[in-house]
Amino acid sequence: MGNEKNNITHGYARCSTSEEKQDIDRQVRELKAAGAQKIWLEYEHGDAANKEQQALMLETAKPGDTIITLEVPRLARSVKQLCDIIDIVRDKHLRLIIQGSITMDCRTDHPDPMTEAFLQIAGVFAQLELAMIRARVKSGMENARAKGKHIGRPETTLDSIPDKFMRYYALYRAQNLSVAELARLAGVSRPTVYKYIQLIEKRI
Repeated sequence: MGNEKNNITHGYARCSTSEEKQDIDRQVRELKAAGAQKIWLEYEHGDAANKEQQALMLETAKPGDTIITLEVPRLARSVKQLCDIIDIVRDKHLRLIIQGSITMDCRTDHPDPMTEAFLQIAGVFAQLELAMIRARVKSGMENARAKGKHIGRPETTLDSIPDKFMRYYALYRAQNLSVAELARLAGVSRPTVYKYIQLIEKRI
């Protein structure tokens, strides 16, 4: 079991894309207010098979550490993923806090069965909510297509690349920045970085 004095409280914040800066900033503020010492930021969809920062957080967490997130859908949007996280929390003797609702404490013993059941039920509702959102979006898109409207984001062109990205791209070209650093400084996701680089290098 970890030394209590050295135990860390990890905060996990997630948004679907890096454009949702206002929302993730709110999560960070609330996690810090709840006592999080290290904040892990994830820009990924809730049901994504691989969440890089979440996996790194769970790997880094030591026995006795605490993980805080604001709501179950931030952590997982599928029951299977949530159950996998619960298994890790149990096996590594961590404490998982869903702020303001559920605390599953596995630091000294197995979790209370009722608490674990409530957490799994919350996962069921998170998955159901995602399915309903997708159904509404699909229905809306089909309705828009029937009316002859264009569906999807505007096409990305060289002219639409932000000036901020272009400034940092020069440092990347000079091999002074990695892709991850370029993404962070420009405030975009790594897939967007690769898309912009591909467009730029076609013109070079």
